[in-house]
Amino acid sequence: MADYKAPLRDMRFVLNEVFEVDKLWGQLPALAETVDAETVEAILEEAGKVTARSIGPLSRSGDEEGCRWNDTAVTTPEGFPQAYQTYAEGGWVGVGGDPEFGGMGMPKVVSAQVEEMVNSASLAFGLYPMLTAGACLSINAHASEELKATYLPNMYAGVWAGSMCLTEPHAGTDLGIIRTKAEPRADGAYAITGTKIFITGGEHDLTENIIHLVLAKLPDAPAGPKGISLFLVPKFMVNADGSLGERNLVSCGSIEHKMGIQASATCVMNFDQALGYLVGEPNKGLAAMFTMMNYERLGVGIQGLATGERSYQNAVEYARDRLQSRAPTGPQAKDKPADPIIVHPDVRRMLLTMKAANEGGRAFSTYVAMQLDTAKFSEDTDTRKRAESLVALLTPVAKAFLTDLGLETTVHGQQIFGGHGYIREWGQEQLVRDVRITQIYEGTNGIQALDLVGRKIVGSGGAFYKLFAEEIRHFTATADATLGEFVRPLNAALDNLDELTTWVLDRAATNSNEIGAASVEYLQVFGYTAYAYMWALMAKAALGKEQNDDFYASKLGTARFYFARLLPRIHSLSASVKAGSESLFLLPAEQF
Repeated sequence: MADYKAPLRDMRFVLNEVFEVDKLWGQLPALAETVDAETVEAILEEAGKVTARSIGPLSRSGDEEGCRWNDTAVTTPEGFPQAYQTYAEGGWVGVGGDPEFGGMGMPKVVSAQVEEMVNSASLAFGLYPMLTAGACLSINAHASEELKATYLPNMYAGVWAGSMCLTEPHAGTDLGIIRTKAEPRADGAYAITGTKIFITGGEHDLTENIIHLVLAKLPDAPAGPKGISLFLVPKFMVNADGSLGERNLVSCGSIEHKMGIQASATCVMNFDQALGYLVGEPNKGLAAMFTMMNYERLGVGIQGLATGERSYQNAVEYARDRLQSRAPTGPQAKDKPADPIIVHPDVRRMLLTMKAANEGGRAFSTYVAMQLDTAKFSEDTDTRKRAESLVALLTPVAKAFLTDLGLETTVHGQQIFGGHGYIREWGQEQLVRDVRITQIYEGTNGIQALDLVGRKIVGSGGAFYKLFAEEIRHFTATADATLGEFVRPLNAALDNLDELTTWVLDRAATNSNEIGAASVEYLQVFGYTAYAYMWALMAKAALGKEQNDDFYASKLGTARFYFARLLPRIHSLSASVKAGSESLFLLPAEQF
């Protein structure tokens, strides 16, 4: 596997030239004293170093060794505790954390780049700080001042970790039927009893304490999702002076044996009258959890992008070095027995597909992060509401589309290696196994598609979609004529998406099956159209600079490939949507 190198030039391009994020920060006074260009540049540089040097080398060894469970204790692979300590001491766990409690206070548009780097270096490693950051978001937004002061500083510092304990063996995505219960105690705390599964980082040896956020039901809770409350349950109790006390009644019953992310501890967690504290209001636990869901789902999308980037770096290095056959047009490396495989059209097709997906995904995830920052920090009501609507619309696309393309991209990377891609020592098969989970957790991609079409498109009567479409229309209407080769197909793609959205809205009004039947392909069409907008924006930033800089020439060449070879996928997908739901119900269950 090639050594990981953070794509800092491309990150700077997206931040500074495509989106000009310094202008956004200037419009958000809450960030004025926290973020500036020099600080961001230093953060990107240092994050690139620590992820490449301390974490990247552990990716394959961590996969080979995996986590080990013994009598409720979990041991992470060799090197992980030391690397985590290095990562934590650099302040990276709290890069987006509240400065009042020791976080760096960076906006999401910056922390998103750090997330990409750590997940490219090792997706399994990156899950530990990601879960901690997510837990911190919910605690900071909903917990009492006492709980925040007690737990957030050590969590942001990486001294303590966090976990999110949501689902149970019988529940899956249907959290309304969870059985974990919370019984009030005389001292104002609660006794939490139940079993949670698929808990990332529920137990490990990286930190001295783990703070679990647990969904449970009070004795008098109403049935269904409206009866869920959120509780903070520490692994070790915390004394009044901040020191650690006795072990709480929470333990790891086992760890899962998984397809990938072997170095990430995926735990079964047992709570047996464990002491916990209410976070937020009773029976409003899902609302408290959803404070971090948009961030977490974007984070999972970034995991798909990050794994695809690692696969691309490996593949392009291999394609330049591997000698096999001659180019169709005749020998290129005449002094060698064969040409490097990068001369072959099909290898170039795969490499360009990877490159276009990764760079389009980086731009799109950054764009969504900008909307999250605007929704959080803007002081203008209309601006904030518009950003909130765009976040609602685009989050399921970011989670599902980036991870779907992440799998496609890692498979292409494996394929470029040929037989060696199937052999463990080259690392490509690991990336395929690792990225596969991103399409499943934080809500499967099918559920993300249902959310997009059912809640965000049909649920808003198309209003959320209209905001995004109008922004693209404004861009194409005001674009310079030199961008015509990108603007024309973007307009055509948007016309198609407009028509498809109207079709879905009309059909959903009379047939409840249409939403589920259309949702996955509709999300894909939306994703390819959104990426076309991103590529048009990137082409605008690169055009005119390509004569003197290969970076910009490469950017324009990749943009042209995207519009020529990937955007046309929308036509077959749109045809599938318009085929309707009828063919899905031709067979009774017994005929399957």
